[in-house]
Amino acid sequence: MAAPHTRRAGWAHLGLAPFGVYILLFLVVPTVVALATGFFDGDGRLTLDNLAALGEPVIIDAFLSSFWVSAVTAIVGALIGAVVCFALVGSRPDSILRSVVDAVSGVLAQFGGVMLAFAFIATIGIQGLVTRWLFETFGVDIFADGVWLYQVPGLLLPYLYFQVPLMVITFMPAMEGLRPQWAEAAATLGCSRWGFWVRVGGSILMPAFLGSLLLLFANAFSSYATAAALISQGAQIVPLQIRAALVSETVLGRENVAGALAIGMVVVMLVVMGAYSLLQRRTERWQR
Repeated sequence: MAAPHTRRAGWAHLGLAPFGVYILLFLVVPTVVALATGFFDGDGRLTLDNLAALGEPVIIDAFLSSFWVSAVTAIVGALIGAVVCFALVGSRPDSILRSVVDAVSGVLAQFGGVMLAFAFIATIGIQGLVTRWLFETFGVDIFADGVWLYQVPGLLLPYLYFQVPLMVITFMPAMEGLRPQWAEAAATLGCSRWGFWVRVGGSILMPAFLGSLLLLFANAFSSYATAAALISQGAQIVPLQIRAALVSETVLGRENVAGALAIGMVVVMLVVMGAYSLLQRRTERWQR
């Protein structure tokens, strides 16, 4: 007769079965199919021509644009989010302020895509409320040098809109993990509050900060819907290059290049998430 704990483990595995099927059908299979297409031509023959397309100047520029947009929004978002976490670390976890910030961060971190693009178009678009108010009140034309909102630089503000809340969500647990005894011990040894954050707190939090920074980079690098809604012409970042390869009516026979682009993105994401995993393990050492 099977032991009780064995029966419980069997029921637990059975309960995870629907989630496993969901992951298999909607994550694993599409990923494998998308990556595999990069090694075949339109007639189903094995080829490396699609991978060779990664060296084309247009695609290299798209990767560079994706890199700098992701890096800038990740760094700025991480710094602003870290400041917010530092300001909140003294409040009680069950306080109204913390509850409001946690709730707002959870909502805004998931607020993206077409809704976010529309919000920015309605606010700071060519005929946006803030755009018209600045021009009519102060004579300031924010688009005097060009309509930057609908180009790659215009992605910075919308991306920061969800990067900062994501940083608050991911970095706040590390801030809360700092023990008051460490600050007291540092003060006993004559260390100032600033010295504690520079020599003790900063060193402890650095792996968590860098891990959150990498997570923000990966989040921006893989974002598609907001960019697709804002940038209607051209394929200036990698996700839009994939869309162009799949749906372009002017450049035919390039569908499988999307698979090669996906391979490039997966390689970048594997490197980023691998480094994130290493930093997370280092962070967990002092949280135990």
